[in-house]
Amino acid sequence: MSPIENIPASVGVNGLTAILVSLACIAVSWWALQTLKLDLLLRYPKGPQAKLLQLLLAVVLGRFVASFVIEYWGYTQMLKYMF
Repeated sequence: MSPIENIPASVGVNGLTAILVSLACIAVSWWALQTLKLDLLLRYPKGPQAKLLQLLLAVVLGRFVASFVIEYWGYTQMLKYMF
């Protein structure tokens, strides 16, 4: 099988990996945000708006962390062309 035939499979694996890393980082961010005392900042910390805010914060933070992890992995993969 030629290397060109492997490209679609490689792109698919990279996409799936990026999705899984993103979801894992969002989950870890949600878990980490559970310790944040939002009741000091919010009027109704148990309300649906507060939970939505916490979810949005987890998505934003998780996406930044996932972006860092994916870029770092890409950079480490490029190192093999250095030698």
